[in-house]
Amino acid sequence: MNHGNHQELQVQRLLRELCVRLGFCLPPAEIRRLCESPPGSVDSFTDAVFEAEGMGDMEYTDLRRQVREVVDQHMSRWVGLGR
Repeated sequence: MNHGNHQELQVQRLLRELCVRLGFCLPPAEIRRLCESPPGSVDSFTDAVFEAEGMGDMEYTDLRRQVREVVDQHMSRWVGLGR
């Protein structure tokens, strides 16, 4: 499996968990965009998820914390993917 496919698989797993656990089920175009060019930090990925969900301009402190925790758990395992 090449680097790009592995990265895409990792992003898909992260987005699937966000959908199942927290209800952040993004539209297919947004999933594709994040898989093709995932943000490089936990905070920027978290922000991108909220923007894709149409919640980018609002403060959801507790919900953002929960999303960020899931993103952090996944990204911390992305060793070798440029993270």
